[in-house]
Amino acid sequence: MKKLISLILCLCLMAGIMPVMAESAASHEITGNEFSFYFDSDDTGMKVKLWFVDGANDLPYMDAKDFFGLYGDFCGTQRKQVSFSMKAEGPVVTVTRSTTDPEAKDNGATMVIDFDADTIDFPDYNLFCYRKYAVSLVDMVTLDTMNDAGEPALVGKVNTGAFMRYGKELVLNLKDYSIDLIQQDGLYLIPLQTLSDFLMPNTDLGGFYFNGQCLILSMDVSQCGDLYYSAPAGERSKALTEYGYNELCLMLDNFYGLKDAHQIENFAQLFHDTGMEDALKDRNTKVADAAVYRLISDFISDGHAKWHAFSYLAGPDEITARDATREKIFEHRERQKEARAKAFPEGIPGYQEIGNTAYITFDNFYDTAGMSPDDYYDAEKRAALTDSDIFALIIKAHEQINRENSPIENVVLDLSANTGGKDNVAVFVISWFLGEAAVSTLDTMTGAMCTTVYRADVNLDRKFDEKDTVADKNLICLISPCSFSNGNFVPCMFKESGKVTLLGRTSAGGSCSVLNASTAWGTSFQISCPLRVSFLKNGSFYDLDRGAEPDAVLASPAKYYDRQALTEYINSLY
Repeated sequence: MKKLISLILCLCLMAGIMPVMAESAASHEITGNEFSFYFDSDDTGMKVKLWFVDGANDLPYMDAKDFFGLYGDFCGTQRKQVSFSMKAEGPVVTVTRSTTDPEAKDNGATMVIDFDADTIDFPDYNLFCYRKYAVSLVDMVTLDTMNDAGEPALVGKVNTGAFMRYGKELVLNLKDYSIDLIQQDGLYLIPLQTLSDFLMPNTDLGGFYFNGQCLILSMDVSQCGDLYYSAPAGERSKALTEYGYNELCLMLDNFYGLKDAHQIENFAQLFHDTGMEDALKDRNTKVADAAVYRLISDFISDGHAKWHAFSYLAGPDEITARDATREKIFEHRERQKEARAKAFPEGIPGYQEIGNTAYITFDNFYDTAGMSPDDYYDAEKRAALTDSDIFALIIKAHEQINRENSPIENVVLDLSANTGGKDNVAVFVISWFLGEAAVSTLDTMTGAMCTTVYRADVNLDRKFDEKDTVADKNLICLISPCSFSNGNFVPCMFKESGKVTLLGRTSAGGSCSVLNASTAWGTSFQISCPLRVSFLKNGSFYDLDRGAEPDAVLASPAKYYDRQALTEYINSLY
């Protein structure tokens, strides 16, 4: 074989021809610059080095070693620090995750980046992107379960249940999407948006937004005000236009959790079939952003999908976001609220007793910004909170229901106008009602599945026991066609338990958690992510998207709020 090659080479040289034995990599003009790094509108005091290729100054890349030097801080905690080591062998870079916990499941998880083949390979994506406070592969609760003293704080994660199934290998073939990784001059450059789309979602910090003047990390860039839009508007470069379209397809193909339900084979085909392809490839940023808005409002329209903000290149235009599914849910909510206002003209109380029945009412699963789990153990801080903080409301309700000589036999959770909120709060509420919350979650991108069991320290004694639940009472939950997202998840869990009576009408569905997303040119929006909450029955995971059916129907909104008559009806059931 060697003789044959030598012969061919000699013949070519004699003929004055130099054969090309291997195609050399194209050389790029690469420039770098440092930019101030903001978390929302707050200057972190850090500078981040970004790189630009062939004059496209609106399309930033980041060197792999610089990014993974930062990424450990995004993934770790004070008690569990995370770091990433990088080993380069020619065009192939292997990144390995390690933590200060030697028993951690994610120790040794890898990501392999091939800069020649333009592939990114995650042998186990869920382990490599393990969430900060997780105890399982797809743990949906993001609360720190311990305080600085190592004591339990508010929510405990008992175990991962009897069921855990690791996901399949995830290989991103970037070449299929015409996305290039660049190895040159000792640099290993990856488009910043690709890093943002695939590595930032599980940090719960949001994604990257670059406006030509600074780099911003944000869940929703519309909250960053003048900072983001301080840069001049204008057209996208040709390079950003092409990459932005391809990266949007790549992200949605992998991260949209309801792709099968919407009969979407891939998003490039959807954009072609719906006539959005040309608009998304238009260098006019306003035209492209209008197409993203149409995608959210018309073609995804799943209740969780929501428009946030235009790109900085389009300017801070305002738009009245609409979504047929959300509008239907909100129409039902208005009917509920109108009937409720007639029954409670001064506003419905968060906690109310009618005879032997306690009613707890809230319209969203929210807590208070800035409150840590440990803060709820401070009576003074807790007393300053309103009933809109659901942790505080449930703690107060539990005290009242279990006071000395309490008459309460029935506990009613009124979710009749509840359109969702935070997973952390929903799990706390389920645990309070049932004693524990056994939550089954499926990652539709990787196929990872597990059941995680949670407990709640509702009486604030730093223990998780039978004193933290109202499971010994008669339990009722009120639901309606606007009980959506976690307003649907909670009653579905109640329904599956067989321990709670559901009254009202079928809830509105919404089984996936929310992913805050963006385009490479800086449009901000949200979609249903791959984490799909399910319930486990007979060894199978079942989707919650069709809602929970009531055990008994309340035919009109007014019947939900005539609490004297409702209490009499509830007593007739037991």
